[in-house]
Amino acid sequence: MALVGTYVGLSRLLVAALPVFLLAWLRFGIAALAMWNWVRRAPGDAPLSRHDRWLLFWESFLGNFLFSICMLFGVLLTSAVSAGVVMAAMPATVALMSWLFLGEKLTRRVGAGIACAVAGIALLALLRPAGAEGVGHIAAPGTSNDALPGWLGPLLLVGAVICEASYVVIGKRLTGSVSPKRISALINLWGLALVTPLGAWQAWRFDFSAVPASLWSLLVFYSLAASVVTVWLWMKGLVSVPAQRAGVFAVMLPVSAALVGVLFLDEPFGAGHLGALALAVTGLLLAAWPQRPVRT
Repeated sequence: MALVGTYVGLSRLLVAALPVFLLAWLRFGIAALAMWNWVRRAPGDAPLSRHDRWLLFWESFLGNFLFSICMLFGVLLTSAVSAGVVMAAMPATVALMSWLFLGEKLTRRVGAGIACAVAGIALLALLRPAGAEGVGHIAAPGTSNDALPGWLGPLLLVGAVICEASYVVIGKRLTGSVSPKRISALINLWGLALVTPLGAWQAWRFDFSAVPASLWSLLVFYSLAASVVTVWLWMKGLVSVPAQRAGVFAVMLPVSAALVGVLFLDEPFGAGHLGALALAVTGLLLAAWPQRPVRT
């Protein structure tokens, strides 16, 4: 989760130099080369069932493809700090989706966590007009942020949260029958296939010589961190940790994203931003912290 927050923050530098679909295409392509040996079924692993294949597709479509598009465009239109605050709503979103689609009980503490997360996002939206300077100067090549409504960036980040919550729920089901390494490799290949038409279209007209060498190094880090290391670590952890308990570790996401934005990207961070981050983290902890067992 700390790595996720770090690359969410640093991706703001990448979307300033590379179109979003091209960036996603390069990310999946680099990761595919790194994980090529993970695609094959290991000795002793059961063959993929039709149900597993569909789960792998939806895991990649929601958690890789749509998440990457919503997150990259959302960061482009807001800031790393804002992205961290909104992404802190993920555990509460997992709990809410479990209640809506799986019939799981929604406790008062989870409800309070959802309320805190919504309050943090609302406070962030109110702060945007005052803190927009220093943020809107970043634009993807060939685009302009001036004509876009201010609510679009936070809305895309909320969409990224919903996609990531779906990714957590589906991933927990997959780890019961497929190894973490193979899950990581297969959903990355699906992501590469889904984004290839859009990525190739943007690559056809893009001047690659205009990208400095330092950003290519950052792209390699982003690709390996986003598609290889974090996915494998997350799936490996889900093998032995319940999804609701695993969600509490997402507290590192908004903290690391905010630190990257403030320390490396010179983004504004005042008392209001601190309050929004505190509300988001409080909601996260309320929703995801494991309950104390009741003595009988």
